[in-house]
Amino acid sequence: MNNPTPTVFVVDDDDAVRRALMRLIGCAGYSAEGFGTARAFLDNALPADSNSCLVLDLQLPDLNGLELQRQLNSAGWPLPIVFLSGHGDIPASVRAMKAGATDFLVKPVSDSELLSAIEAALGRASQARASRIEIEAIYSRIDRLTPREREVLTLVVEGRLNKQMACELGTAEKTIKVHRARVMRKMEAHSLAELVRITDKAGIPHPLLHPEPGAPTATAP
Repeated sequence: MNNPTPTVFVVDDDDAVRRALMRLIGCAGYSAEGFGTARAFLDNALPADSNSCLVLDLQLPDLNGLELQRQLNSAGWPLPIVFLSGHGDIPASVRAMKAGATDFLVKPVSDSELLSAIEAALGRASQARASRIEIEAIYSRIDRLTPREREVLTLVVEGRLNKQMACELGTAEKTIKVHRARVMRKMEAHSLAELVRITDKAGIPHPLLHPEPGAPTATAP
């Protein structure tokens, strides 16, 4: 299956600048979508879970670039941002980078500099998407575990021995071995070290592995 063409969203209130940016981006082989205001972007181009990034002017007539960035972060939209500013605003650039911006470029920016920043931003988007897919797969595996298997998983990643788990759970050691083997198979782990890495990678707290009766099952964040 071919990967879809990456999308670069451009938000700039200067029509001429926006059109020029979109032409450059299109000639570089990307799909470009342009908006004159932050509100138009929010209303019409909410970023999907895809390989995309945002080229964002700092000064806009409604929400400024930093305010739009805050809204995207608050909404949990993982969209890498390349900021453009005609003012060389150093404090704003610091705030933008601390909030997760990929780059902060001062106009006028060269074509090569902008395309390099876009390439880096799309690379970050691709990595983030791959990480989300992996974490969702881990949570899906946990959802396949029975309540007792979740208890065993918790104790296994804590480093308990089969004998200790049998004592704590009030069952036979051979039963623990059966549950442990099922946990390894369902979690698609080939070793204890791999099992620990899998649960650590997803940042899964122990209560999600063995929820209280009536509590919801594990779901991806």
